[in-house]
Amino acid sequence: MTVCTTPRVALLGLLLESNRFAPVTTQDDFLNWVYLAGDEILRELDRTESRLPPEVRGFRNALDARGTWEPVPILIGQCESGGPMEHAFFERTLADMRQRLIAALPLDGVYIANHGAMTTTACRDPDGAIFAMVRDVVGAQVPVVATLDLHGNVSQQMVDEVDAIVAYRTNPHVDMMERGAEAALILGELWGGMQAHTCLVRLPIAPPTVTLLTESGPYADLINYGQSQCKAGIVNVSVLGGFAFADTEKNGLAIIVTSRGSAADAQQLAYDMARRAWADHPRYRPQLMPLDTAVQRVRQVCRDPSLAPLILADVADNPGGGGRGNTTWILQALLAAQVQGVLMGIFNEPSLAAQAHRLGEGGQFIAEFNTEEPGAGGGRLKVRARVLRLRDGDCGGRRGLYAGRSMSLGPSALLDLGGIHLVVVSVRTQCADPVFFEMFGEDIARARAVVVKSRGHFRAGFNEYFSDAQVLEVDAPGLTSPVLSRFEFLHLPRPIFPVDTQVQWPG
Repeated sequence: MTVCTTPRVALLGLLLESNRFAPVTTQDDFLNWVYLAGDEILRELDRTESRLPPEVRGFRNALDARGTWEPVPILIGQCESGGPMEHAFFERTLADMRQRLIAALPLDGVYIANHGAMTTTACRDPDGAIFAMVRDVVGAQVPVVATLDLHGNVSQQMVDEVDAIVAYRTNPHVDMMERGAEAALILGELWGGMQAHTCLVRLPIAPPTVTLLTESGPYADLINYGQSQCKAGIVNVSVLGGFAFADTEKNGLAIIVTSRGSAADAQQLAYDMARRAWADHPRYRPQLMPLDTAVQRVRQVCRDPSLAPLILADVADNPGGGGRGNTTWILQALLAAQVQGVLMGIFNEPSLAAQAHRLGEGGQFIAEFNTEEPGAGGGRLKVRARVLRLRDGDCGGRRGLYAGRSMSLGPSALLDLGGIHLVVVSVRTQCADPVFFEMFGEDIARARAVVVKSRGHFRAGFNEYFSDAQVLEVDAPGLTSPVLSRFEFLHLPRPIFPVDTQVQWPG
């Protein structure tokens, strides 16, 4: 195609990581986070602390640096991980995207910022449906590039409908802006006449989320090897660990290689990496600490100030994976142990936050936990509490996943449960940033133990206080437990490791 001197590029995306075992994700869930269309997107991009996915800003900045271009904002929505998206809402969103895209023609390029692990109540590949809609509207000659979370589940349709897919390379995710910029650079190459060829290889591995860290471990080794092979003929290597809880036919660790000019180059490297990944698959087993052992460790550090403090990850109740942020298993155990000097958060209980706001700071009452979405929560829990501080929940992310992003947790409260200071919020969010404690005036450095409802992103947020040796990943029940054998999967390709023990891959 011939590109004009001021190329027009459409910006759109719908980011949801769907957990089939969690309650349905609704329009309100998106409205509580971000759901913007048209010029609202550009205004949000210009804010110092934007609610938009960072990769969108990275894409915009890279094209700005390249030269003159015209951003054409379509629709971008994102919310915290949850259950399958209400299908009627998805259909309305898809139709709105399509209508806006048609009205924006002609276009010189399209950028899609999706997560990649979305499902709806009636569709297990809505990401593929979005990609196909875009291609149908703009035609075969307009370059389309997409970014995905490394927890995305990739279908062949997704690969076929776009020119290039760029996935995050860090977990915790701290490279979103860089990946958006990379997508922009690839778009520039496509404008220059590059012929891109992509090969997808999917393996029968559903890695538990805690095994997908990129500092060390099998996933880090695979990503690093792929990057070492990015030579002249290779445009991009993306390794997506996937998200088992989506429970779809397209689940499985995916390797995507995009090459310049030669399809054979992409295929050769993709299968080379797949063979390496399969040889390493036994390492994708979670190593969790039993709850009673973790509580014993907390009691020790609370009693002995010479011991290094600890951070406990409630990985089975991670809102960032669809957990409801309200299970009481760890809280009950710590209360029974009568520990002192513990920070815990963030607990999703809107009615409790509202009650604290009605009472005001200093108010004392019987706080009742796990009343709204009991799920696998361990039952309701009543605890005598005092309201220490109240906030409206608006804050700016400081580190890691949320750095530089505008956040709204809704009416929030810091409660004293007698030795445990616990943050309660109204908008379900994973505890991945110290600001969620700091906005209440809490000094994390003085805590003997911190408990976070997060799977892994807390590591990038709290690593200024805790080394990896001070991290305890706790085994407790919940909708995001890394012990996948506890779930009844319906659509996951079988057999698949580590859910099944007898698994083969022909290579």
